[in-house]
Amino acid sequence: MGSPPMIDGAFARWLAARAGQALLALRSEMGFADAGALKSAGDKVSHDLIRTELAKWRPGDAVLSEEDEGSRLAWAAEVNAEAVSRLTADRVWIIDPLDGTREFSEEGRSDWAVHVALWARNAPTPHGLVAGAVGLPAQQRVLGTDYPPAYPPLTLEAAAAPGGRTIRLAASRSRPPVFLTDLAEDVGAHLVPMGSAGAKIAAVVTGEVDAYIHAGGQYEWDSAAPVAVATATGLHASRIDGSALRYNEADPRLPDLLVCRKDLASRLLAALQRHSG
Repeated sequence: MGSPPMIDGAFARWLAARAGQALLALRSEMGFADAGALKSAGDKVSHDLIRTELAKWRPGDAVLSEEDEGSRLAWAAEVNAEAVSRLTADRVWIIDPLDGTREFSEEGRSDWAVHVALWARNAPTPHGLVAGAVGLPAQQRVLGTDYPPAYPPLTLEAAAAPGGRTIRLAASRSRPPVFLTDLAEDVGAHLVPMGSAGAKIAAVVTGEVDAYIHAGGQYEWDSAAPVAVATATGLHASRIDGSALRYNEADPRLPDLLVCRKDLASRLLAALQRHSG
């Protein structure tokens, strides 16, 4: 196999695609009889592949991965921040080798993803992300910042709806925010349950839904790559209080976010003020 692309965005797409191929092969090889074993093997296979390729092709860059030992403890008092090399690095790859592990282990489900994002210290964007790709292996596609998808069009049904259209709001199948049902009723939204955060944000990017709201706990690797793609597409992405999403922080917890069409942002942020307090 030849060398991967030099440009970071194309490299992220190449890496997400390779990890996705490995995960599909693993699903085919192991089957779905032992969900726990499949989940563990999936996390390891994808993480090892991405880590190996980053070490080979981007050896000077730091990495923040969900599967790295201690990633969730980087903010703990007993950990010396100076020992965390990514905090002083100029470039940090933020990866989730398998987002939506539960869905990956369920036969027939396609709402799981591979996340590869690059944060840079001197990035011109508030979130600091300069490249990213979301692999959706079971959907046979990769969304990336190198060729951002076109801004999602309104469906004919939505455009023709009298008095405004019903908002399609992606929601977690397992742990939606407690206020989401009331918020949906307030703004006239229809909840669309889905698996991984990557799959939900990708659905906003492609126009399958209009917005995704999460609150109650996530980490930087859950949203970095899909937020990079969403903002490259021209969509709104922020915390649920409207503040900027920030990555490569000492504490990698990033518990909430809103990704939506720009024309819905002010309406949804106002509703979030009423319901998320």
